[in-house]
Amino acid sequence: MRHPSSEPARPVRLSRRTVLAAVGATLATAPLLKPSHASAAAGCAGLDDPAKKEIAMKLVSSAENSSLDWKAQYKYIEDIGDGRGYTAGIIGFCSGTGDMLDLVQLYTDRKPGNVLARYLPALRQVNGSDSHDGLDPNFPRDWRKAAQDSAFQQAQNDERDRVYFNPALQQGRTDGLGTLGQFAYYDAIVMHGDGDDSTSFRNIRKRALRSAKPPAQGGSEVTYLGAFLDARVWAMKQEEAHSDTSRVDTEQRVFLRNGNLCLSTPLNWKVYGDSYHIG
Repeated sequence: MRHPSSEPARPVRLSRRTVLAAVGATLATAPLLKPSHASAAAGCAGLDDPAKKEIAMKLVSSAENSSLDWKAQYKYIEDIGDGRGYTAGIIGFCSGTGDMLDLVQLYTDRKPGNVLARYLPALRQVNGSDSHDGLDPNFPRDWRKAAQDSAFQQAQNDERDRVYFNPALQQGRTDGLGTLGQFAYYDAIVMHGDGDDSTSFRNIRKRALRSAKPPAQGGSEVTYLGAFLDARVWAMKQEEAHSDTSRVDTEQRVFLRNGNLCLSTPLNWKVYGDSYHIG
């Protein structure tokens, strides 16, 4: 996330479930694959491969929206009470962390006079807070109206890629990671942002590097990803809103334990106790 370090790192929006199911502790503590599997990702398609990117969007949506239909989330908007104001759209753009402001500015640059353009002054004013001043009562209604516009949908896609997807992909490739590792980076940067705070993506990565080397530095990919997911869980537990770690423990760790470094289908996982499948 590009917001100043004095602002809170943006979270992914929580699933709209009111009760989160407990995750199995045995999954979190089961042994990982041996390092002999470390080079299995060498022939993987990158996460930017269209089929792999679609999988990534569905995986994130299962955790954020309890649904694989990520394209239905362009219109999503609500205040989840996490101190970031409104959370909205396919990646959880927040009125309190700057990325929603950037999105609406991009949309307005491309399509002046759109239904959200009038809210730009208010979005600048509430940035860094949970305030709705100047947004209520009609901002949610107008967001949903804008979401019917293909230009706004494209703006959401482009900002997702610029701020979250592309940086995660680039760092994953630099570290020599395959598709699963690139996705682990993407999911982390979506939830934690990439600021200077201790739980940001860059500092989660630094924490992992203290325990293991990535393939680009001669390390085992499996061992390094295990260390990264451990660091990710630590970061999630620092904030109550993220304390359910099932998107790691019963999703990403499952793929890692199965040696699926390429995120090859079929995929089966659980988030918040709900089961999902991609064939």
